[in-house]
Amino acid sequence: MTTRIDAVPLPIPRRVNSRRLQLALAFVTSAVVADSLIGERGFAARVRAAHEYTRATHALRAIQNENAGLREQIRRLQSDPTMIEAVAREELGLIRPGELLFVMAPVTRP
Repeated sequence: MTTRIDAVPLPIPRRVNSRRLQLALAFVTSAVVADSLIGERGFAARVRAAHEYTRATHALRAIQNENAGLREQIRRLQSDPTMIEAVAREELGLIRPGELLFVMAPVTRP
C-alpha cells in the first residue's frame, strides 16, 4: 500500500520593492567604499603613514650617519695627536713655540 502525500503549497514570498532595495544597497556600498578610501584607517591614511615612515627612516639614517662621524671624531680626538693639534690650532688659535702668526687684514678697495 502506497501512501500519497499531497503537495503542500509553499507560501509565495512578498515581492520586495526592488528599486528601494537597489538604492539602499547602493547607499551602503557607497558608504563602505568612502570609508575605506578616506576614513580613519582608509587608503589615504595608509598613504600618509607610508610617506611619514619613509621620511622618518631617511631622517634616522642621517642621524645615524652623523653619530658615526661624531664617534669617529671622538676616537681621533682621544688618540690621534695630529687631530688634537689641528683642533688646537683652529679652535684655540694655538701655535708651536718658534712659529710666527700672521693675521691678514682684509683688503679694502676705494
